[in-house]
Amino acid sequence: MSLTLIEPTNSTTQQNSNDPITGKNYELTLNESIRNLLAETHKEAPNFSHFIHVFHELMQAQLDPPLESIWVYAGLTFRGRNSPKDDLLDRISASKDLFQLVSECSVSCGASKSIALLAPVVFEVYRVVVELLGKDSGSKRERKAMREAKSLVEAILGYINVSCCKDYGEQCSSVGSNLMTPFVDLVRVWIDSNDGIESFLPLVSGEVCERLSVGGCGVGHLAAVVIAEVFLLELCVSFRAGIAREELEKKLRSWAVGSITGFGNFYFFETLVRMLLETVLPVTSLLSSEDEVLLRKVLYDAVILVEYSFLSPERAIYVPAEHMKCLAMVRLIITHEAVEFFREVGDQMRAISYIDAFAGSHLPSQIIKWLTSQNGLEENANRSNGSSPKALIKWLLNLEDRGIRVFDESISKCRTKLVLDISKADFEQPSSKLEGKKLDDDVLFYIDNKGEDEDANEDMKNESTSTAFVAAAHTMKLTENGGRKRKEGRSAEQKKIKFVKYDLCQNSDSARARPSFFSNDGGFSSESEVENPHSDEDTETKE
Repeated sequence: MSLTLIEPTNSTTQQNSNDPITGKNYELTLNESIRNLLAETHKEAPNFSHFIHVFHELMQAQLDPPLESIWVYAGLTFRGRNSPKDDLLDRISASKDLFQLVSECSVSCGASKSIALLAPVVFEVYRVVVELLGKDSGSKRERKAMREAKSLVEAILGYINVSCCKDYGEQCSSVGSNLMTPFVDLVRVWIDSNDGIESFLPLVSGEVCERLSVGGCGVGHLAAVVIAEVFLLELCVSFRAGIAREELEKKLRSWAVGSITGFGNFYFFETLVRMLLETVLPVTSLLSSEDEVLLRKVLYDAVILVEYSFLSPERAIYVPAEHMKCLAMVRLIITHEAVEFFREVGDQMRAISYIDAFAGSHLPSQIIKWLTSQNGLEENANRSNGSSPKALIKWLLNLEDRGIRVFDESISKCRTKLVLDISKADFEQPSSKLEGKKLDDDVLFYIDNKGEDEDANEDMKNESTSTAFVAAAHTMKLTENGGRKRKEGRSAEQKKIKFVKYDLCQNSDSARARPSFFSNDGGFSSESEVENPHSDEDTETKE
């Protein structure tokens, strides 16, 4: 839809106020009103007062109104009430008002739509945070503004958590619903016509923005992008907490795992993982290059060392099989790149953890099963190809050389880099040298096995699978030269790893309480690098 497509229509073509706004009549009225609004934005002295009433009527005409009606009404109302301000505290207050307005307008909407409508709120908060980070944090007023901004980000996260707890069936059905209006046009309500979607969604990669702007934009996909932005914004703001880096890394990792588990959103996870394919995360306006590397480490741990139950084919029944396969391929590439990254920086134990976590997960078997079933290959003969990310990628590249399509267009650009990486890794250090090393028994992460305890026969399976992950995911306490601190003189009793299931009812009232739950002696361990995050059940108790 061109921004200069038409000028506002005259009264003869306007919807008769006596006609009911329902069905096709409603859709035509909404589309025409948006076209007229976009045309008005190009006038030298635009007047939007009439449009506020029009979109309020459209919003009130349906119990579950389209996203576009709430989006435009909230935008015009916000602009009308708040003139541009320089004072940061005033801008934070205005952002709170916008958050309240959007929340009230979407109270009857489903989870995905309620979250997607927060995109303008996140945009406004992000702009304030960027300006705050560029100022002297020593002044009393700046510190207060940062506290207020962080509090608002946490409030948005809480709202998202509650929305994610809404009826699961509703979330599944809304994923495929597309906006009636191109997203690039809706963005014009908030940004200048010369700016692109990237300026409105600054905390996601260009590839993600392109996917939203090309073709139909799904409400569920937009909601996932909003979750990803708030997730990254909270992590970035936490770097200003004044915590020692080692302790900060633990806290960020614990929070990231708990949040991913609590959201339980397939498309949010996909958005996050795809951003890790980029050379630099889209946080350069908020973090230094050194902090960006630390954030990447945290995200690598969170997406590789935990097997989330909401990603299983049994749980993600609303996701097309081809989409599931594409995400699996991206996760494979991310794991390989993370292994190579930590090998290069001398963190061999972390690299080993990723390799073992991968080998103990369902990911390699899923990839092999998909490809063998689709191409008539012998599955049993290829199981050994899933022993490490590099081995599986080599097998996949060989399949592509034989004319079998493996990687979709969105990740095919990585193919040349993968070939070079595999060749380089083969030359410098065969993967078997790392894969064959025996791992120590400290622990780092867990398996989110929500839903599997519904069947008593699954308990033993969960225990063995969890043990595999526990063995793969260690506390990575390194000495300065990259070596691992070893605890001498342990007895055989102390060396046993015990997986203690966390009592989910203990802290259901606290969204942030995450006591440690791994230990080597059966009790809680203060040395666990990751404290117990929310599982899916934690989130559901808050509904």
